[in-house]
This record gives sequence, structure tokens and C-alpha cells, in this order.
Amino acid sequence: MSTAIAEPGTTTTSTPTLDAVRARGALRAVVSRGILGLSQEDGGRWSGLDTDVARAVAAAALGDAEAVRWLPTDPAERLDPLLAGDAELTVCNLTWTFGREARWPVLFAGVTCYDGEGFMVRADSGIEDPAQLAGARLAVQAGTTSAANLAAWYGARGLTVEPVTYPTPAATLAGYASGECVAYVLDRTALAGERATLPVPADHRVLDTSISREPMAAAVRDDDPRWFRLCRWVLQLLIAAEHHVDEAGPGRRAEALAEVARTAGAHGDAVGLDEGWAARVLDAVGTYADVYERNLGGASGLGVPRGLNELWTRGGLHFAVPLH
Repeated sequence: MSTAIAEPGTTTTSTPTLDAVRARGALRAVVSRGILGLSQEDGGRWSGLDTDVARAVAAAALGDAEAVRWLPTDPAERLDPLLAGDAELTVCNLTWTFGREARWPVLFAGVTCYDGEGFMVRADSGIEDPAQLAGARLAVQAGTTSAANLAAWYGARGLTVEPVTYPTPAATLAGYASGECVAYVLDRTALAGERATLPVPADHRVLDTSISREPMAAAVRDDDPRWFRLCRWVLQLLIAAEHHVDEAGPGRRAEALAEVARTAGAHGDAVGLDEGWAARVLDAVGTYADVYERNLGGASGLGVPRGLNELWTRGGLHFAVPLH
């Protein structure tokens, strides 16, 4: 399915951001400083669901999924490089909220992972429900929605907790692991990765309850509508590809992906891409199902159930927008 990328300038339409990315020869992507399953560096290579989304954009724009300059950033500063013009994409377990999109010059190009605020506690603590944590010290990352979610959930029940804020994921995990805090509060998907990095993961558990809605999404600046569309449709391609493979049935994966690539490729010129862009993306990272399984599912060792991240046809929230 491999297709050579067209030279810059050979397509009908381009975008200032795409032109800059091509002139540089690399996409600059903001990621976390290290959350297993989402974005983590190991031996010089970054992996995770967030990083695969960035690779998909690089494959579409540059023809090389590895042409990414990774910008690991603290949670409180995840949008700063984007706003300063030092990055073209933020994929950093960042929740899409009205406040962020309304008050900052950013647009969210689509949900990469549906999640919810959760709690990691010690397995022998006897804690089964978040209400049992009333009055306790809870570790949270600065710049996240965790403290606000805790105030809303516990406040509605006439309860209080003491959020203890740390600047980085590593510091937050250390604050919990040291016993300074009774629980670590973060999106449940991210907590699965954090738990796996502890010396004895089995000594800790993530509670089943979520206390918020956390649609993690890819963000871009709002000054280049075509770049926004390019990133949005790269993500939609991954979801649509899974849908078409699912519909095609066993043994017809290659045929289904080829058809998806042809359909999506026909509209590439509208955002500065050639007809082979979709084929390159699918060659590089596969479908959304492949991305999830590789980074969060059984193949990753984390075994995070798809849940809301299933296709809508399987009871999830991912709905394949038509590519025609």
C-alpha cells in the first residue's frame, strides 16, 4: 500500500503550518514527560497512543512517520509551546474542555481516547469507593483538571479531600509511592501506565469508579484552518479504517484498508496532501484498533479494556465519520 509522498507544492492547496513543517523536515509535537501507554521515551524512541497520533500526522504531511521532534512538557505547560509557535501539535493526555478551547487560541482536532478521572490506591488499603477517601491527601498533577474534578465530586456529596499538587507525573507518582498521599488521582488510562512502573504493580489497584468525563484530544492553534482539518482527518481516518475492517470481516483487512485509503486520498488536495497520504498513515500506524491494542491493550501488557474507546457498533463512543 506504500505510496511515495508528493513534493511540497505539487498539491492544489497548502497551509502555512504544513509549509513550515515541510521546510523544517519534521513535525514538532508536545507530549508528556513520560506516561506508559500514552507517551514515553525508551532508548531514544517514543511510544504510546499519543505518539502514534503524532506519527500518523507526520506520515501524512511528510511521508515519514518518524520525522517528529518530541517536546516533552509538564502538564501545566502543555499548550505553551503550541501557543508560542514552537510546536504544531499537542498530544499530551490533554482533556478537551470548553474553557480551554474558548479561552485559548487553540482548537481540538478530535478525541484520541475517552477517559475519566480515577484513583490509584494500595491494594491492601481496603478502599473500594472514592467516598472512602474523604479527608485524605490525594496526589494530583499541576495543570490538570484533577483538583477541579475532586472539588466538584466531593463537594456535591458534602465531603472534602486535600489535593496535593506536584509539578510532573514523576513527582506525583513519587508523592503517592512514598506514602505522602493515600491515592494518586489521574485519568484511569494514564493510571494504568503509572501503576505498571511501580516496583510491585500488584500492590496497587485502580478503582473501578470514574468521577468525571475526560475526552483526551489532539490540539492545534486556531490560526490555520486547513492544518486543523488535516490533523482532524488523520485521526478520523484511523477510526474509519477500523470500522471498515470490522465491516469487511475476517480475511479482508487488506482490501478494506486499500479502499479506505483510496476514498480518503481523493480529498487530500483540499488540505495540501497528495492522494497517497491515507495509505502512508495506515502503513505507519494501522487502524485505531491497532494503535490502542499496541499501546494500551493486551499487546502492551497494560490490558486496559477498550470500553468507551470501542467503535459505536460495539458499544463505544468512536463513530466513523464518512470519508467520501
